Amino acid sequence: MARWTRWLAPTLGDIQLVSMLVWVFAVGSAGWARLLMDGDAGWHIRTGQWILQHAAVPRVDLYSFTKPGEPWFAWEWLSEIIFGGLFTLWGFKAVVLFAGILVACFGAVMFQHAVWRGANVFIALPICLLAVGASTVHLLARPHLWTWILFAVSWLMIDRDRRNPSRVIWWLVPLAVVWTNLHGGFMVLIATLGLVAAGTAVEAWRGIALWSTVKRYALLAAATAAASFVNPYGWQLHRHVVEYLNSAWIREVVSEFQSPSFRSEPVLCYEIFLFAGLVLGGWLLSRGRVVEPLVIAFWAHQSLISARHIPLLCVAALPVVAGELAGLWEPWTRRCKKSSLPAILASLGRDLQPSLGRYSLCAVAPLVVLAFMNEPLHWPTNFPEEIFPVEIVDKHADVIRGSRIYTQDQWADYLIFHFYPDQRVFFDGRSDFYGPVLGDEYLRIMKGAHDWDQLLDKYRINVVLTPVKFSLASLLKLKPGWRLVADDGKALLFQRIVPMGAPKTRPPA
Repeated sequence: MARWTRWLAPTLGDIQLVSMLVWVFAVGSAGWARLLMDGDAGWHIRTGQWILQHAAVPRVDLYSFTKPGEPWFAWEWLSEIIFGGLFTLWGFKAVVLFAGILVACFGAVMFQHAVWRGANVFIALPICLLAVGASTVHLLARPHLWTWILFAVSWLMIDRDRRNPSRVIWWLVPLAVVWTNLHGGFMVLIATLGLVAAGTAVEAWRGIALWSTVKRYALLAAATAAASFVNPYGWQLHRHVVEYLNSAWIREVVSEFQSPSFRSEPVLCYEIFLFAGLVLGGWLLSRGRVVEPLVIAFWAHQSLISARHIPLLCVAALPVVAGELAGLWEPWTRRCKKSSLPAILASLGRDLQPSLGRYSLCAVAPLVVLAFMNEPLHWPTNFPEEIFPVEIVDKHADVIRGSRIYTQDQWADYLIFHFYPDQRVFFDGRSDFYGPVLGDEYLRIMKGAHDWDQLLDKYRINVVLTPVKFSLASLLKLKPGWRLVADDGKALLFQRIVPMGAPKTRPPA
């Protein structure tokens, strides 16, 4: 009975978890719709539904008319089953709520890590909110959210094991199997374990650590690497991921693989974490600690060259920042008068510490309430109209459906979601699939390069849906053989009126 009472008794951890969810999504102008600001969610949902329908993972392309039947890796198939299944059952509400819960759990794990490192709640909570705030630079309902939370869990397990070695750490091996099939970020775990092994080797060489510990983490890194081969594509998945990450073309044209632009609030939070992590990591290095500074330096470098790695830096740096601040906070507050505000907060934090370290089933109840609430949460029923051409697509479905359409990759994702299986596209968000050759042609059309019209003829494009800002929009207005079907001030829809191969004469004045 006492055991069930423990699981049913509400804790401060429950409040922290739910408040994290509400703070991130229910507050702010974008709300839950911010999770759908990237069209990739559309083809992830449709792929998941395809897998559920066919009871198999796809091995060839499903969505393009430019590379039909070509080999394709649905390397996030397990995530896609979840997103596709949730959408089939309850629509976008279920998809964004589930993604929001993943983000809240991501914040909760980091919070627990900070508390475990001895941080007072009044230190742990602001640091955690800062880390989640920095991570919102890439806050989207996509499979990469699994890498956020699984890296946070893994880093906490590794940190605990370095202080108190136990068999629990070997659960990282089956975790690697699941992670591999959820998202391609599984290499984050392998790389981090390799860094831990290397850093521990340096510490052992300096007499701070044991060589048996080096062997332990080297074996663990090898075991997780071997476990990652348990996937539908075997070793070919690893080759594909390596080629994808090393593609110069993708690094040049895909925004999330480019360096962060320091002009937004989330990136300001990241900047604080970046400097704090590097400074405190350097402080640990001066005291002979190598592992944490090495991991922080690696993910700091990765975050500076690719904005999508910002959440990983936050995970890596958070325990160091929390632990060092806690080490300064406690001695200072103990020297303060007991009636002073710092001493009171420190005492209150110590009293609250046991309740912060655990969660109960009570945390589920507010999530259930959220699921049945409609106002004032404004659950999305479609992709945001501010970003996607929702109105034009709805009004002119007869022109678009089944056409050989050219549009930007984000809008192509939306068309896949809206019309599949009746619609194929020229180029969508799967940049790893299309490659640099077709990707370069896609960009040349977009920019109105010298051969833009020849490329439209080459691929027999008969419909174009383009943002007004594209050079292509102005060129098509002047091009004989095309008519403007719709213009909503944001997007233009053109249709070819001269059949392919027919003479393209200018109409009489």
